[in-house]
Amino acid sequence: MQFTFNNINQLWSYVLAETLKRLGLSCAIICPGSRSTPLTVAFAKQSPDIEVVSILDERSAGFFALGRAKATGKPVVLVCTSGTAGANFYPAVIEAKESRVSLLILTTDRPAELRECHSGQTIDQVKLYGNYPNWQNELAIPSADMGMLSYLRQMVIHGWERCQFPNGGAVHLNIPFRDPLAPVPDGTDFKLDCEEFFDGIIPTQSHFANYPLPKEWELCNRGIIIAGVAQPKQPEEYCRAIAYLAQTLHWPVLAEGLSPVRNYTNINPYLISSYDIILRNQEIAKELTPKMVIQIGEMPTSRKLRNWLIATKPYCWLIDKSIKNLDSLHGKTTHLRISIEEMGRRESREIEKRSINEYLEKWCAIENQVRSKIDAYIENIDELIECKAAWLISHTLPPGTPIFISNSMPVRDVEFFWKPNNLKIKPYFNRGANGIDGTLSTALGIAHYQQSSVMLTGDLALLHDTNGFLIRNKFIGHLTIILINNNGGGIFEMLPIAKFDPPFEEFFATPQDIDFAKLCATYNVQYELITSWENLTARLRFLPKDGIRVLEIKTNRKSDAQWRMESLKKLAEYLGT
Repeated sequence: MQFTFNNINQLWSYVLAETLKRLGLSCAIICPGSRSTPLTVAFAKQSPDIEVVSILDERSAGFFALGRAKATGKPVVLVCTSGTAGANFYPAVIEAKESRVSLLILTTDRPAELRECHSGQTIDQVKLYGNYPNWQNELAIPSADMGMLSYLRQMVIHGWERCQFPNGGAVHLNIPFRDPLAPVPDGTDFKLDCEEFFDGIIPTQSHFANYPLPKEWELCNRGIIIAGVAQPKQPEEYCRAIAYLAQTLHWPVLAEGLSPVRNYTNINPYLISSYDIILRNQEIAKELTPKMVIQIGEMPTSRKLRNWLIATKPYCWLIDKSIKNLDSLHGKTTHLRISIEEMGRRESREIEKRSINEYLEKWCAIENQVRSKIDAYIENIDELIECKAAWLISHTLPPGTPIFISNSMPVRDVEFFWKPNNLKIKPYFNRGANGIDGTLSTALGIAHYQQSSVMLTGDLALLHDTNGFLIRNKFIGHLTIILINNNGGGIFEMLPIAKFDPPFEEFFATPQDIDFAKLCATYNVQYELITSWENLTARLRFLPKDGIRVLEIKTNRKSDAQWRMESLKKLAEYLGT
């Protein structure tokens, strides 16, 4: 079923209302006003599937909605115009929080250009209800673009979930509209395949943890499991739960370099570690297009993987107990808010086991081909290049070693080159905000009282937190810092701005020209310059028990970037032979 829209606000509002209807919304309370016209029209057209009630006074409307939500046990939507109208919902928002009742509040607003200029009926509506909502956000200006409509659909789904889980309460979405507000043609001519666009949205049940294992998984023989960024407290149990799911479904497991899955290879026979390189071969990537994805935790670092999923648009089931919105791709996603460990322990219903299928066999065959090529290719490199460090560390560290991996290039080289092993290495990282703040101090905090630990970092990340060395006198344990010194921000060499100098070197690469031997001497930290891979291997096989030492590997930033670009391309092309 395809609809054509000639008004951008109506397109935007239709997607919002239709998404809510498919999620299970049964009641919307509308307060009259001009700026809310697009939403009012869209909800009115959803009747009788959604009961739409018009109430003049916003304060009264808020409490009426609260009563309906209490009685039905389901969220109720509140819609109002811009200005002080939304402020009248405030008492009901407070009550919703305190009594854990689910309300989804949609306040409409002037666009940014009409704010702070004394335009009529305009106040600051962003975070209007302070800390009382479970979640709050301002949506983008309506756009007739599939990517933006997918964003809208996903924001609405997340808002619907967050007003219910982990506790009931209010969610506030502030929604700006430009004129024309009435459903008149505005030059828009947009066709939307509604069945395709909304397919996969299912009514939310009262408790995610009570979902039966989805039957869709049983019926799909072209599925993949993505083991994303994760720092589980019990990594072996985590890996076994993923392995159980993979071996039951016979789906390959694409494991992020920062996932513990790559360090427990004996548990999971369907492990795919070279997916970033595989997906650089467009022909192979097309052949491996999945119909369904189970994403466990946050999405991996790989941009190639992200772009492939955006292009192929598989159904996605996201398994993570977090209440956060983890769908950065805005796809067709159902979030099961339970942990993979809980799912692995379920006894309610087992999925009938099937024989290995051609899709899985193809993934495993290509992985074996690429993995052996990567290992042979890198092993024969004698030159000190930063990419080889991650590969070498992955199969050299003593079993069970904690390792902190810095942001920027180290996490990416781990993604590309970390070799699967059975050493039970424990990866740690700061991938919440993905910054380089506090890199050294975090690593010391992890290493404190643990077994001898390791840190992999670039020079700028270490320099950004050299005050961390002041913790030395309080630190109990050992930390070996593997310092990749390419005198600047290597990650910027991978971006288009690298071709523009000036201003590249001074304002992006920012070389600091630091003598790390002298820096370490200042803090009374042990230092050694690594001159060969054999030298590094010898230093890592047996780690000291106390103190801090820096093992510096000097590399050339520009040749490293060139090697990485050419080698990843060469490895991908090798698949075609």
